[in-house]
Amino acid sequence: MTDDAYILAGLIIVLTVLAGRLVAPLLRLPDAVVLVALGFAVSFLPGMREVHISPEVVLLVFLPPLIYNAAFFSSPREMRAEARPIIALAVGATLVTALAVAAATYYTLPATGWPAAIALGAAVAPTDAVAASSVLKRVGAPRRVVTVLEGESLINDGVALTLFGLAVTAMTTHLTPADGLLELVRVVLGGVAYGLVVALVVTRARRRMDDDNVQLVVSLVTPFVAYVPAELVGFSGVLAAVTAGFYLGTRGEGILPPRVRVTGRTVWQGLVMLLESVLFVLLGLQLHEVIAHVAGLPPAELVTTSLAVIVAAVVVRLLWEVFVPPVMRRLPGGLRLDPGPLPHRLVVGWSGMRGAISLAIALSLPLTVGGAPFTDRNLLIFLAAVVVLATLVGQGTTLPLLLRRLGVTAEDRVRHEIALAEAAMGRAALARIDDLLADEQVDERTAETYRRVHELRVAHSEALVDTDGRDHGARRDLKDTVFLRHEIIRAQRAALGRLYRRGGIGHEVFQSLRHELDVQEPHRPEP
Repeated sequence: MTDDAYILAGLIIVLTVLAGRLVAPLLRLPDAVVLVALGFAVSFLPGMREVHISPEVVLLVFLPPLIYNAAFFSSPREMRAEARPIIALAVGATLVTALAVAAATYYTLPATGWPAAIALGAAVAPTDAVAASSVLKRVGAPRRVVTVLEGESLINDGVALTLFGLAVTAMTTHLTPADGLLELVRVVLGGVAYGLVVALVVTRARRRMDDDNVQLVVSLVTPFVAYVPAELVGFSGVLAAVTAGFYLGTRGEGILPPRVRVTGRTVWQGLVMLLESVLFVLLGLQLHEVIAHVAGLPPAELVTTSLAVIVAAVVVRLLWEVFVPPVMRRLPGGLRLDPGPLPHRLVVGWSGMRGAISLAIALSLPLTVGGAPFTDRNLLIFLAAVVVLATLVGQGTTLPLLLRRLGVTAEDRVRHEIALAEAAMGRAALARIDDLLADEQVDERTAETYRRVHELRVAHSEALVDTDGRDHGARRDLKDTVFLRHEIIRAQRAALGRLYRRGGIGHEVFQSLRHELDVQEPHRPEP
């Protein structure tokens, strides 16, 4: 393909992503399913079947920002409180699931070989916390459940990719278990250490930066600075990116100006949405080649393998959550964990949807092994896609029903904490107004105006705190507060636009005031 053809293909892929994101809510289908279907449809356009992205590009372009973003916006305090169940799931359940999927693949398709089967297991072992937590937050689930799922995803990506790398290495070289264990320790420790170094350097550099645009560029470049050199020297680039993201998100974000945080969050949300969506469209584009390859297999064998892999990926995780945590409660010392209620564990076990990371790993399978074409590559991609789509549709659509049947509901803690925080911020504002007035730094009339506003806010928030979220009227008041703020800012924005269109203010003032309104727009957990 020529350069112009690649540019046109890229534009078509982006337009397909936008179309999929618009159509999916109308069809009430998961975004991933619609994007894969549209990608398959687009592959019928002239030249689109020639679009191929090398495995190295998939790993380099897609993985670093996706895993860095997840680590950066994680919840460190909540994750520390749930560290033991998170580690048990992220390491134990991920490895057991990978081996179970590998066994299901090998014993239904022995010609595949153990290394290739383990590579597939590693690809579909990590879960997509975004898919699960978005459903759980929408329908309402305890914070502990969401925290465990989000914390698990930060670690299981690194575990799965490390296992994947060892499996790919074993395809071409003889790797003993002892060698594999030593290699695992080296890549893990090296990746974590290098990621920490990157985070410390970036933190120190940011303290000397005054340009907001440079700060934003540093944010976008950091995951690649962490990932690429680590991979080049044989460490885990994934763990390096996760470590850098986690450190900068918990320790380094405070040094960023508020406007950079606001802009950066928006940019990252858009970037992650685009990257994840493009992966699903790329899978759709490759379906022709994948289906053509697997069509040569006996249908019964293909169906049997697909079902075996799906069952292994889903059931092993569910069984782990049901049986392993109660056993670990009886272990001594630091290995002991609180298993939590069985309904909560069932929700965690069923929230094992696979997503963009699994696709990225599968699409990064090598084209050749030992200089010869890797004939099982398309088959493994097909099986990975089957698991991803089956879990997104099957588990994603039934998860709300499971929550209702088990009686697992969200606590009112979020509403209570919002009111508690707003009351504290309001009291701090009143104290600061009094200080400035005492020092004669502000006019008394201006100070009194702001004092009345904040006194009303404090009184309203303290009333909500006193109810502890139990009173239905208080909960409605909090929703009304959010709605009212939206409507006030909407009216202000409309008035500003009318004034600008009539020529009452210039473009610079219009842009500045509109940005202030955008920053004031309430963004918070749904009460």
